Amino acid sequence: MRRKTLKSKINKALTLLFSAGLIGITSSQAVAQSIATQGNTNSSYTNSQTDLNKNSLENIHPSLKNLKINGVWYISYMNGKGKDVGGNSGDGIQRSKFVIKRGYLRFTKGIKPWLNAHVTFDVTQVKDAGSNLDGSIAVRIKYLFGKFKFPDFGFFTKPSLEVGLVHFPWLDFEEHINFYRCQDTMFTERNGLFNSADLGLTFFALLGGEISKDYQKKVNSHYPGKYGSIALGIYNGAGYHGSEKNNNKPIEGRITIRPFPNILPGLQISYFGILGKGNNATNPDWRVNLLFLSYENQYLTTTGQYYWGKGNFKGVDENNKDGYSFFLELKLYAFNPDVKVSLIGRYDYFDPNKDQKNDENKRYILGIAYHLDKPHKNMILLDYDHVHYEDPTKKDDNRIQLTLQLKF
Repeated sequence: MRRKTLKSKINKALTLLFSAGLIGITSSQAVAQSIATQGNTNSSYTNSQTDLNKNSLENIHPSLKNLKINGVWYISYMNGKGKDVGGNSGDGIQRSKFVIKRGYLRFTKGIKPWLNAHVTFDVTQVKDAGSNLDGSIAVRIKYLFGKFKFPDFGFFTKPSLEVGLVHFPWLDFEEHINFYRCQDTMFTERNGLFNSADLGLTFFALLGGEISKDYQKKVNSHYPGKYGSIALGIYNGAGYHGSEKNNNKPIEGRITIRPFPNILPGLQISYFGILGKGNNATNPDWRVNLLFLSYENQYLTTTGQYYWGKGNFKGVDENNKDGYSFFLELKLYAFNPDVKVSLIGRYDYFDPNKDQKNDENKRYILGIAYHLDKPHKNMILLDYDHVHYEDPTKKDDNRIQLTLQLKF
């Protein structure tokens, strides 16, 4: 009787500790197993341990059911001159610093089979000269939305709708082809045309079912529409860290076609467009047109894009602009699994005002990534980034950077 009472008390204590978050389920199992191996191996204890596992997940913390938690961190050391190390474009001043470039913590809760709730927290460094908060690392919300999942209909597969602080139609797509966002932002965002999230609505769907499971396993499982995918939305237009300054609601859309899914599954052709006004009380025109060609296989990924448009999301000008960018990743790990390395290169050309001469810039990026486990997940990236300005009053920017990317 004393032994049963003791076991019951231990069970209750383990349950309370788990409930309070002081131990995890693995710890409670380890304690229970330790006691069991010391002679407490009768069936009543085994049954109570099973009940503990079940109750801990479903009854003690029912809110944890269907909850997913993950994170993405970029931690860098950089040394160089110009804007990308915290200065101004072409200032020629040498700087070096350690920096947290990304600190995502993401929570997704399944409420119904057709409804999820999602929030992503990120970090930013406060810029408030004269305040004791200047330079502090602050947490802010990057995404916060409800996601409605609909049944397949017609040519649309896995259609869904995000409502709230949602993904833009473009950047999440590109960043799941060029997986090196830890180096820095993509071409269009790097040149201030738009960013990756805003308040509004985004509809997503794959086209014509899904590409083969073999391709998804060996090459890329993101946006796996057999014939492509689409994304369409309407937004405030201010981006995730801006306040709305006019009544205009830009419309944005992406259509991606995979023309030869059975012969060249890695080939995709995309168009992305924005029609609206910049986020300014004067309602300046904001137009984006982007053509994007990408090809992926086990051994390499390459992309090319051409942009033309007017203004930007902040509404600071109405200049006619254009530019183009090329990206290449060579996956050396695909040739030899013991060589967990990728080589990357990128070239950007951008003209911020087609009616003005000598204001273009050219960017050159070279990098080598060491994959700590699965490719593009946890890795260390060493890269060199050089910007040449046609403006004779600006010196070239350059930066060498070492980044640790962690994903869990």
